Parts: sequence; C-alpha cells; structure tokens
Amino acid sequence: MKQGKCIVFSAPSGSGKTTLAKHLLEQEKLKLSFSISATTRPPRGKEQHGKDYYFLNEEVFKAKINENAFIEYEEVYAGMFYGTLTSEVERIWAAGKNVLFDIDVVGGLNIKKRYPKDTLAIFIKTTNLETLAERLRQRGTDSEEKIAMRLTKAETELVRAADFDYIILNDDLETAKNEVEKAVMNFLNT
Repeated sequence: MKQGKCIVFSAPSGSGKTTLAKHLLEQEKLKLSFSISATTRPPRGKEQHGKDYYFLNEEVFKAKINENAFIEYEEVYAGMFYGTLTSEVERIWAAGKNVLFDIDVVGGLNIKKRYPKDTLAIFIKTTNLETLAERLRQRGTDSEEKIAMRLTKAETELVRAADFDYIILNDDLETAKNEVEKAVMNFLNT
C-alpha cells in the first residue's frame, strides 16, 4: 500500500483547530480525509459513532491497546482515553488520500515521531487563555469544572507549541484559514 502524508492539527480545546480542519477537508485539491479518533469519553451534542469518533468503553479501548491496534493513544484525563487506530490510517491511505488529524498535542507529536518525513504538524493557538476560556464557555458543552481542567491542560500544551512545524495564531478566522491552506499545499507539493 502506498503511504500518503499526514497533516496534524493540534491545539488546546477551543482554539479553533476543528473549524480549520473542516475548512481544509472542503479543499478537494488537497486530497485529504479525516482520521476518526477512538475515545472512551461519551458523545457530546449530536456527535455520532463512526463519524465524529469511535466511541469505545474503557474495557474495549484497553483491549485494543493490548492488541497494538493504535498508532498512538493517550489517557488525556483520568479514565478518558483517546487514540488513533492503525486501521483508520490504512483505510485512508488505501483510498489514495492524505490523512488529516484533529488531535491533542501529545498525540500529534507522537504521529510526527512515527512518520517524521511524511507529517506536517500544525499548532493552532489563540491570543491568550482568556480568549480560550471564552470560546469554551460559548460552546456550552462543558461545566465550569471541565473548562478549568481544559485551561490547566492548555497551559502545558502551549509550552509544546515550539515542537510543531508551524504555529498559527487563530485570532482572525479568514487569515488563519489562508495560512493553514498555504502551509498544507506547500507541504503536499514537496
């Protein structure tokens, strides 16, 4: 099977990485397909199994870890696992496409380690933590306790931004879309 390339989007929750990833998926010329992550967390809102995530219980997730079924995985919060199934990446490459990951910082860097020459790792950030907190509250999906956890995690993730190929400030969505599209196009054409 011919291996495609990997585009990794990582950022603290609320930075806009999913919005930017969706924008890239709409650009047919890039031949991207979204990698659906597996998680033990429950669905939020209208999220669907097999479309937004593969929602697995902790027992099934741990069994897949023991089977070496993941390219990468992490226990992001106590009892809450996220990971990328090898079968998901192989499915996308078999279709002749490049893989687009919307993934946490540790997972994104693990993919970059696994495929160093074939991965473009992009870190999305906001102006400051106050902006991030405001965006998380506007979502309306998390309690204040959960938002506080996400902000604490964001502080550690921001330190890792320098480990990425690109850092894109998402304080103006249209500018960020243009920057992301240009970076990905340049990478895919090399």
